[in-house]
Amino acid sequence: MRIDEDKCIGCGVCMPYCPAGAISIQNKKAHIDQDKCLECGTCGRARVVRCPRGAIHEDEDVYQRLRSIRKYFSDPMAYHVETKVPGRGTEDVKTNDVTGRVKKGQFGIAIEMGRPCLGASFVDIEKVTRALARECITRFERDNPLTHLMADPEKGIFTDEAKQCRVVSAIIEFTIPDEMLERTLATIKEVAQEIDTVFSLDLISRLENEPTIAVAPQLEVLGITPRPNAKVNLGLGRPLKED
Repeated sequence: MRIDEDKCIGCGVCMPYCPAGAISIQNKKAHIDQDKCLECGTCGRARVVRCPRGAIHEDEDVYQRLRSIRKYFSDPMAYHVETKVPGRGTEDVKTNDVTGRVKKGQFGIAIEMGRPCLGASFVDIEKVTRALARECITRFERDNPLTHLMADPEKGIFTDEAKQCRVVSAIIEFTIPDEMLERTLATIKEVAQEIDTVFSLDLISRLENEPTIAVAPQLEVLGITPRPNAKVNLGLGRPLKED
């Protein structure tokens, strides 16, 4: 994002809404630090932060590398060129009855890097994907835009240009066999000590005949307490696509 200094009156109304702290007032004008800006568009989009003088505008090269990487992973309104899906990951897992991504005998894992509210660098994201790859978890979700930025998915390594970027958040998505759950969660907990950000951990499980979360006791043994809220597939019990 850019500031038109001829229009800006230095009111500072945009400053509190920047998640990266990239906006400051210099010489009575708002200034956006281009190295910090994540191109999320919040400063120019949110109704509550609408610039009274219309001084905020999008940079002309925002859809060109490297800034496009920031844009696609930080602005929920931007569509990824590779997948045609807006947002940080794939379509919601509630579409599993149609996509069949998480099959019987599997768990789906989503690691939402940088969420909530801190952001993440691809250097930290790679620390997680490389740790997973060392545990032979290399089948990262192909329709996730993150996967398209990998130079070597077998090793969880991203391209050099991706590793220059920081974004609002990005989601690492993959599936594992049921028997790998304990090892996978232990790996995630271990690598969490090496990264300079936060993440939210999503676990996608299939319900069988009983309307209970069968994995809950297993998570308790691992010292993980799931939040009581959850997303439930509206097509529960009526899959259109199966194994």
